[in-house]
Amino acid sequence: MPQLNPNPWFSIMIMSWLTFSLLIQPKVLAFTPTNTPLNKTPTTTKNNPWTWPWS
Repeated sequence: MPQLNPNPWFSIMIMSWLTFSLLIQPKVLAFTPTNTPLNKTPTTTKNNPWTWPWS
């Protein structure tokens, strides 16, 4: 059964994860977001009780 032979696929998986974690991920994480969140004060909403017509 060739799918149980990890010889070619294990090295491909390790090389792809090393490429991602060592090269691509630091470049992606270095980007600064364009829309930084603002420090807003939370607004409180007034809750009105619902009047049910049948009660």
